[in-house]
Order: sequence, then structure tokens, then C-alpha cells
Amino acid sequence: MFSLGSHLLQVDYDDHTSPMNNFYQSQQATFVRQPLDYHLYSHPTPDAFPSTHFVSDTIREELHRRSEASQLVPLPGHSLPDELQGYHSLALLEPSVTERRKFFSWYSTVYRATSSNDGISYALRRIENFRLMHQAAFGAIETWSRIEHPSIVRVREAFTTRAFNDNSLVVAYEYYPDAQTLFEMHIKQRPPVFQHGRLSTFSAALPEATLWSYIIQIASAIKVVHEAGLAVRMVDATKIMVTGKNRIHIGSCGIADVLMYDPRQDSAIAQQEDLAMFGRLVFALCCNNLAAMNTLPKALDMIGRQYSADVKALALYLISKPGPHKSITQVIDMIGTNRLLHEMDDMHSSVNRLEAEFMSELENGRLVRLLCKFGFINERPVFAREPRWSETGDRYIIKLFRDYVFHQVDENGNPVINLSHVLACLNKLDAGTDERIMLISRDEQSCLVVSYKDVKACIDVAFG
Repeated sequence: MFSLGSHLLQVDYDDHTSPMNNFYQSQQATFVRQPLDYHLYSHPTPDAFPSTHFVSDTIREELHRRSEASQLVPLPGHSLPDELQGYHSLALLEPSVTERRKFFSWYSTVYRATSSNDGISYALRRIENFRLMHQAAFGAIETWSRIEHPSIVRVREAFTTRAFNDNSLVVAYEYYPDAQTLFEMHIKQRPPVFQHGRLSTFSAALPEATLWSYIIQIASAIKVVHEAGLAVRMVDATKIMVTGKNRIHIGSCGIADVLMYDPRQDSAIAQQEDLAMFGRLVFALCCNNLAAMNTLPKALDMIGRQYSADVKALALYLISKPGPHKSITQVIDMIGTNRLLHEMDDMHSSVNRLEAEFMSELENGRLVRLLCKFGFINERPVFAREPRWSETGDRYIIKLFRDYVFHQVDENGNPVINLSHVLACLNKLDAGTDERIMLISRDEQSCLVVSYKDVKACIDVAFG
């Protein structure tokens, strides 16, 4: 649910010692893992080659950052349990800070752990020194686990444990690697930087288009929760995560229902409090200050100068007194159809862009399999007397074709590195076209004219 810091190491795993190593992995650190230079991950494509054949560098870098974050383990010394109710390989996601932030009246910690059942990583929020008084409190967790919404971090399960040498409540959530909270992204004070020859701590205001996107996503999530008869209780900048460009997820849902369990509590009151928390969040995002509501006139003046009147009206409605007509449905009506349609259009455009990116890599797996066949067939001196593998007859054609694709040289004897040529040849080979090519041996004593169809037949016979 949170990003991993620089206090983590990456380890080597021996996947051959036990079949359980698919899920259980050693935490023995072998070397310090330096941050990857993502922009150097691969050589840029040639200018003459269309970039549509590869995923864009921006998406590739983002996915690699997430992959790296999900595979790191912490430095030893945190005294974490080796196994926790079917989870293992615990890693602390929150950096150590001198002033720990309380979760209601309890301290809490977030870990990343791997499930022994499916091998997937999950985020575990632990509430320290909590004693469960009513087993019925877990009923809300079961209800939360059935709620699926794109702007809510899905709840997996909850349990109590003494593995940390105390009575702890642990709730497992879906894990989003390399995510940040709204507080970290937009509100947290940044270190001062030099601007115009002097130190400045100025932080740019959140663009109104982004603010409306956040509001729509949060309102949609609250509506689903309220319709299920529950209350979010976590509309807070420190609990809402940013997992991508303008994509947010409300986290830590369900914990408050266990901590503050009261079978006589009216859910309508908690739902009204959701709207009030929503309003405080809007003020905090507009003013870059969690305590913006403490000086309401100043906050309203700032919102009036930087944002439209609709933002101000919505924020005031959310913090207004509870009433029977105050509901999340009314909030969505105030947002307006035009903004909802604009958000939907942006969403579909984003999906179209991602599909186009994935289409560019669609055939890469097919070409990799073809390259693997080349690797298995060529250069097998151990099988020199085996007709199916020796580089004679039809297999000799495969060797010459490999040189034709990868080992061409120019008139000065310099290697020709032409990715377009390689991909074109591999695609024609996989299709088995009738186009003919001339294959010349390295000593230039042999010359064969064959079609791609002939070469493909040779490969199929050799590979079986």
C-alpha cells in the first residue's frame, strides 16, 4: 500500500532447494541493492524504427519501479516474525520516524507480506496492543471483503495475533507497490529549494482538474459504501493512496468498524461524518494544509482566489450541519453531469492508450519463442554426429540464416545493427513466406538461395 524506502535490500533466492520456494524465500541479504537507472534499462529504439513496436519508456519505467518495490525485503534487525497467519516475508513499508502517528487511540504499522496460499503480496496494517472484546466485530470485515470498487483498496481478511509479543489486530489489504498517500503527494512540506537566488518552500496549488478527478473518485467510492450500509470512516489524506496518474484508492477501510465496534451505533451518523471528513479533505487539498479548517475564513479566501465557485460551494456543503437531505447523492448532483462525463471520457482515453501500449508488445512473446528455438538448435558441438542437431544439411541452412539475420557486416567490415531488419526477417520466418533470400557462408565459399518457407521447414524438422 505504500512505497518502500531506500532502507531495503534485494536478495538472491535459490529456487532449487525446495518446491516450497515458490512462496517461501530466503531473507539472507547478499548485496546492497542500488536504485535502477530506469532510463538506461534498454537502448533507445532506432529513429527509423516506429516506436509503436514497444511500450513507451514512461510506462516501462513506472512498471519496473513497481516491480522493484514489490520484490525488496528489509534490512535485518526489525525483529519481524517469520510467519504470520499464513503470511511470510514481512517487510516494513513505513519508514521509521521519531513521532509515530496514531490510528485513533492505537499505534499502527504497515507491512508488506506474501501469502502462503497464492504467493501474492498483500499489505498488512497492524494495530498494536488491541484486545478484541467482541468476535462479532469481524462481521464488518466480511462485508467489506465483498465490496469491489476501483477507488477502494479491497479488504482481504482480518485476524488477531500475538506474533509481535502483544495483542495485535491485523487487517490484510490489496497491495499497491510504489504508491503514495495524498498527504505525501500534495500536502507534505517539501525541503526548501533555491529559487531566484533564495531558499523557497513554496508548493504549487493542486490543479482544479485533478482536484475534481479526486472528488469524483472519492464520491463514487463513498456512494458504493453507503449503499452497502457501511461508512468509510477513512476519508483522510493520510489513508488515501495515489497509485498512478490521478488514480486514487481509499485505504485502511474496515479497521474503524472493528476498533470502534458498537452494535447499537446508527450507520447514518457515521455516513454523515464521512461527508464531513470529505469536506475537510477538500479544504486540505485546496490549501495544502491538513489544519486548513482551523482558520476557515482564511481557507475560504484561498479557495475563492485559486478555484472556481463550484469547488467552494461543494466544500461548504460537505462541512455543513448533518441533515436528512444531506447525502452523497446530493454531492454527486453538485459535481455535475459535465464533470462526470469528462471524467468518464478521460478514463476511456486512458484505457485506449494502455491497450495501444499493450498491442505494441503483443507479438514480442512469439518472436522470443522463435529466438529460443535458434538458441537450442545452433552451436551444439556435443551433438555433432547426431543428424537432427549437427550443423550439416538442413541445419546448415539454419546457421546461415542466423548469420544473415544477426551477423551482417557493411563494406568496411563493421557489424550492421538494424533492429528493423531483424524483426522483419523473424516475422517473415514465422509466417513462412515464399520470399527468397541469399545465404552466404562466412568464408564466402557457399551460396544458397532459399525462401523463408524453406528455412521454417528446416527449423521445424530440427526442433521436432
